[in-house]
Order: sequence, then structure tokens, then C-alpha cells
Amino acid sequence: QVQLVESGGGLVQPGGSLRLSCAASGSSFRISAMGWYRRAPGNERELVARIASGGNINYADSVKGRFTISRDNAKNTVYLQMNSLKPEDTAVYYCNSYRVLFDKVYDYWGQGTQVTVSS
Repeated sequence: QVQLVESGGGLVQPGGSLRLSCAASGSSFRISAMGWYRRAPGNERELVARIASGGNINYADSVKGRFTISRDNAKNTVYLQMNSLKPEDTAVYYCNSYRVLFDKVYDYWGQGTQVTVSS
């Protein structure tokens, strides 16, 4: 079992920045893909950014050039640096850990952290 604890959300003005952190328990962090997802009111949960265990990174088109995902395997932590924030970035942001081992899927979610972009 992996526990994920997000932090760093809050209220920020348009154009501002926030840095989200997600600390993971256990010893499987370095072999897991880590991702950030978000759910805005009335919308489905969507991928924001994902970083594989080998370092490959994917971003949603809506955040490319503004958000940066990174990971620190020594600290079991994944980060999401969010710059040039827009009101449409307002959502609950969730951290995800995912790996497949011997055909078994290990898929874990954090509790979420609220990001509100408003003047």
C-alpha cells in the first residue's frame, strides 16, 4: 500500500505561481510512474502531467509551457511547478502513483489539494 500526501495548493491571482508537492510512502517510488491529475467542478478528472520511472514526461496541451513536473527519488516526492496560472486551472489536483508488476496493477491516489486561481 502506498500513501500519497499532497501539499502546496491555495489561492493565487491570475498570472501567479504555485508549487505542488506529493510525498509517497513505501519503497516503490522510484519504479512507479507519478502523475498529477485535476478535476474542476462539473468536469471529469483529467491528466495534467505525468513522469515515468525512467523520466519520460507528458503534459496536457493546456499546461504545456506553463507547468513543470519533476521527481526526487531520494525524497520519494513528485512536484508540479505551476506558472502563469489562469482561472481555468482552478481545480482539485490529485497525485497518482502507478506501476505494473507481474501483470498486477498498483494504482494509488492522494486526497487532493485545492488550487484556486482568482483575482
